Amino acid sequence: MANALPDLKLLRIFVSVVRHQGFANAQQELNLSTSAISTYMSQLEAALGLVLCHRGRGGFSLTSKGELFHQETLRLLGELEGFEQYAAALKGELRGTLNLGVIDSTVSDKALPFAEAIGAYSQEHPAVHLHLSVMSPYELQLGVQDNRLDLAIGAFSTRMSGLVYMPLYREQHWLYCSARHPLFNERRIPEQVITQQRMVGRGYWSQAELARHGFKHSAATVESMEAQLILVLSGAYIGYLPEHYAQAWADKGDLRVLLPATFGYQAPFSMIVRRGRSREPLIQTFRDLLKAQLNQAA
Repeated sequence: MANALPDLKLLRIFVSVVRHQGFANAQQELNLSTSAISTYMSQLEAALGLVLCHRGRGGFSLTSKGELFHQETLRLLGELEGFEQYAAALKGELRGTLNLGVIDSTVSDKALPFAEAIGAYSQEHPAVHLHLSVMSPYELQLGVQDNRLDLAIGAFSTRMSGLVYMPLYREQHWLYCSARHPLFNERRIPEQVITQQRMVGRGYWSQAELARHGFKHSAATVESMEAQLILVLSGAYIGYLPEHYAQAWADKGDLRVLLPATFGYQAPFSMIVRRGRSREPLIQTFRDLLKAQLNQAA
């Protein structure tokens, strides 16, 4: 290895390329051309004396040593960011980037004052750069686990090791059909008739999770609530939606709840951080502020 520690700029470019799985996909984030990214990657590999990745017609992939180096680079950059935040906190100010994640369709949820918390946080700590991502529950947990996200909020039916789950509240879900669906105008609908309908499942649900909600199989799969709503509104499917998200369409008469006493459920929401990181200044400050906002809303 020519140098004990490569240029941090090269390490950050490498992490971005891996995150986006290729040079072209990383262009926008890095604000660099593919040729410039390629040059920087070659410089990094030359400094290390290693081949980190394969690129070409076969697509982008890390070598076995590239995989190991990527994991260590994530750890190093995470520790460096934590040190920078600590140094800023000693001076009485917060600086750096706070990477937040949340599941989709929470903007209409009055039980989660997320926008209010972000507004208060940005006002109190204007030097902190916020980066907000909307992801599936599985992606959120992976993001927190590998330090791409500092903190995330969602409903997690399965849990991952190495994460701390802090309960927040419970989100009400009902089973809906649209005005285009044959069941919409039926008065008394037997449970077995509903379970025979074409139902929309979620890609992050296991078969056991689907069964807990009353169905043996799904006829369509989605990864977001917006996609779920579109399929339900089509009239070809029935599906679960958060009450707050579906309310506007229900008020217009476009959606109807099916057998609420049988098919309703509540999704427990949690705030998650990686174990050992909850006391970092950027994370702890946002966590405490969000909890204060939740107490005001309660």
